[in-house]
Amino acid sequence: MHLDPIVIKAKAGDPEAFMQLMQEIELPLYRTARSIVNKDEDCADALQETILKAFKSIHTLREPAFFKTWIFRILINECNKMVKSSSRALPSGELPDVPSTSKDYEKIELWDAVQHLEENLRIVILLHYLQDMPISQISDILEISTVAVKTRLHRARKKLKHSSQINREKGVATS
Repeated sequence: MHLDPIVIKAKAGDPEAFMQLMQEIELPLYRTARSIVNKDEDCADALQETILKAFKSIHTLREPAFFKTWIFRILINECNKMVKSSSRALPSGELPDVPSTSKDYEKIELWDAVQHLEENLRIVILLHYLQDMPISQISDILEISTVAVKTRLHRARKKLKHSSQINREKGVATS
């Protein structure tokens, strides 16, 4: 769905248009927040702060076409604040359920490997692959060059490939 007309209405102060925007983008925002902060409570707090800040300052958005970039930047900043102020340890009660097939194991191993990447690498992987964002948009959100985004993607892929090879070797050794 093309959001520009709704963004223009929201910028003009239409609260229903703003609510519609939030409904359209809520799931991608949630997924991104959840992948950064790991706890549901922190995720909810980050989303709430993001929506509040966006509502208060949407009138400052210069170009409606950049709404998604703008709101993701707000979200990532909020998530980073939460990460800095709390422990990133995952309580044992929040561990994923035991998977039932080898494909499930592979997904969990990949997700675990992504979660263990350095934050600057993890964020570009999540935005590019989970949110399907182009490199130029990630560059705008993170306020870094497209070359830096490409470099981070390359480094992250390399680390994930290495992690996958180690897991495969462990699987062969334990079989």
